[in-house]
Amino acid sequence: MKGATTFAESVGAAMAYLEVPGDGTEKPVVFALHDEVVIGREPQDSLSSDKFLCIPDHTVSRRHARIRRRGSTYFVEDLHSFNGTFVLGNRLRPGSWHPLRDGDELAVSSAQMIFHSLVVPAQDNMTTIITKTVDATQLAKTMEPPAAADDGDMQRTVRKLHAMAQVSIALGAVTDRTTLIEKIMNFIFDLFPLAERAFILLRKNEGEAPVPVAASRRDGTVEDPERVTISHTIVGEVLDKKQSILSVDTLANRHYGAQESIISQGIRSVMCVPLLLEGECLGLIQVDTSSDPYAFKEQDLEMLTGVCAETAVALKNFQLYSDIERLLDGFVRASVQAIEERDPVTAGHSFRVAAYAEGLAQAVDRDTGPELRRIVFSHDQLREIRYAALLHDFGKVGVREHVLRKEKKLHHSEMRLLEQRFKYARACLERQAYRLLAELHARRELSIGAFRAEKVRIEAGLREEYERLDRFLDAIRQANEPAVSHTEGRGELDDILNYAYHEADEVASPLLEQCEFSALSLPKGCLTPEERKEIESHVVDSYSFLILIPWTRDLAGVPAIAHGHHEKLDGSGYPMGLRGDQISIQTRMLTICDIWDALTAGDRPYKKAVPTELALDLMQQECRAGHLDARLFNVFVDAKVWTAATSVAK
Repeated sequence: MKGATTFAESVGAAMAYLEVPGDGTEKPVVFALHDEVVIGREPQDSLSSDKFLCIPDHTVSRRHARIRRRGSTYFVEDLHSFNGTFVLGNRLRPGSWHPLRDGDELAVSSAQMIFHSLVVPAQDNMTTIITKTVDATQLAKTMEPPAAADDGDMQRTVRKLHAMAQVSIALGAVTDRTTLIEKIMNFIFDLFPLAERAFILLRKNEGEAPVPVAASRRDGTVEDPERVTISHTIVGEVLDKKQSILSVDTLANRHYGAQESIISQGIRSVMCVPLLLEGECLGLIQVDTSSDPYAFKEQDLEMLTGVCAETAVALKNFQLYSDIERLLDGFVRASVQAIEERDPVTAGHSFRVAAYAEGLAQAVDRDTGPELRRIVFSHDQLREIRYAALLHDFGKVGVREHVLRKEKKLHHSEMRLLEQRFKYARACLERQAYRLLAELHARRELSIGAFRAEKVRIEAGLREEYERLDRFLDAIRQANEPAVSHTEGRGELDDILNYAYHEADEVASPLLEQCEFSALSLPKGCLTPEERKEIESHVVDSYSFLILIPWTRDLAGVPAIAHGHHEKLDGSGYPMGLRGDQISIQTRMLTICDIWDALTAGDRPYKKAVPTELALDLMQQECRAGHLDARLFNVFVDAKVWTAATSVAK
């Protein structure tokens, strides 16, 4: 079995492990379980060795089963394997999660193993008749080492420190508030065996009254936090005085026993502790029971107060982390919005591409096909893809605005100058014709009839030239419209290029300049080679800007993903001409989404929006040409990512 080692080497700080029994000649081997592990026959490139347990047995499926931790509980799921996954001899239904308990026998096809949990439950069930209040502001501080005590006190202190260490380790590994609350609930029932109910109240904003965010019972029943009944007397005293409260035989307590909420809930013993950090009360945790009036004692209150102190630190960290994340997200969105304001025609492009890219990544994550099922994106990786998509055109801030906003093959100023040249050519033709008529009359002294006849002939010739110029101008206007795909033929452009008119000094002047002819002859799009090179430079500029940002480790790939969004699998893309596996999966997805939006976005001055069916055909042609990843594009089509992401983009 690959990935399994000796106990001391493998388990470390894990909360559970799998034991593979030996055959009598070999010692058992173990595999440490952290947050999630996949069990299968072949190694997975996308999973590290501590997240994949390889069983080289032909009866085991490629991805056979998965074990995941939620709080302090581990669950096993069969991944639609061929020969099944069994717990205590019972075959699991594929796709459903089954909780594992210490000592459960687990079978993956014919491979046998035993699940072991390292979570140590609290064992001290001694009761003490005491009612006590503790100043939580003191216990929330770093405590001095205790004075010498007898053996009994020392053992209790060791047990408390061990439990608190477990809590501290667990809370230190949590990265979001939801998981934190779930872990706290699990630890409460482990630390206090006689606790029957627990709930947590938190303040949304400083100065506001705390509201219930979690409530559950020992039997696993999760209550609706909005409907939980609480004692406002106890809660108010804890919040106002910032003191931890322990009340035994609560119904007999003159201070609390007369309170209607306590009587209605049948509370017999209760601990309520504020979540304090630097004098700020973030909320509170209450633990109570309705069966034993002496369920909790002073040491339990001190332990819960310590747990609350660590929880308050974790909550404050999450709040700060969330604030920083919102700040980053807001700055990114504002930057993208500012850049897109330079070209209102394409406004919204980056936001739509980000929605498409995130939707495609989720679709690939769900795909069970043989080619893509090993690809799994974490929450952080999805955020990384979203930021890369939002910022993929960041370098356009360095592109000159008249190039960025170019709608036709000729700029507006160039077209106006060309139209004025046509008017000037007409004026020159007319001046030249009537000058010839005057010179002819002067030389021959034409009669009135002959003069009129000559005038009619000259004006007929002028009309013919005017019509020719009108045809030329119409041809130029038609050629000035950019094409989405390659077009052949230049129509009358060659004739126009060879046409010249005579100015006052009889110098022949071209009607169409060579640079104008080159722009109008573009077979696709509206950018000249020089302008296209300037536009393409935005990719390099984007990368140059993005690498200056000190990205955190979970977002370190943003610059590289954005840098390659114009690369093609056959190496024909830019700026580096990457090919095949040199282009990451994330970048390939971004490329597909970028092209899709460029084709289907609303009408623009230089092109009409391409209908969905035609856009699919055009992109399918790109796949057949070896430019795009056909596997990812098939997922894009099957999941109809463009419809699922439209509402998000808006």
